[in-house]
Amino acid sequence: MKILKNQKGQAMVEFALILPILLLLVMGIAEFGMMFNSYLSVQNATREGARIGIVGATDLEIEERILNTSPSLRKERIAITIEPGNDGRISGETLRVLVNYDYQMVVPFISIIFGGSVNLSGESSMRIE
Repeated sequence: MKILKNQKGQAMVEFALILPILLLLVMGIAEFGMMFNSYLSVQNATREGARIGIVGATDLEIEERILNTSPSLRKERIAITIEPGNDGRISGETLRVLVNYDYQMVVPFISIIFGGSVNLSGESSMRIE
């Protein structure tokens, strides 16, 4: 019976050993969810930009649509490429819209492990009408 009395703090020690690993796992899942949300926003923005571009919108209108379609993304981290430009669009050819986004990680421990930022990119190609 004296052996059982000496184990009063065992659960607390085990919890203290497991807690950092558990927190890292939970915060990693949360970070991945936020990054995946940004990735889906980038994909949707490229699709919307290409959609209005094939019906005669200018490069400026395409860029504006991309920025308006992705309000959760920081505008200064978005890079937009549109090929061909305004003057090179011919009916029947392909319009290509590429969006790159520099995602900055939020969780400190995860950002230290993976370098702090991830480049997310999306591309949509549609035939010009």
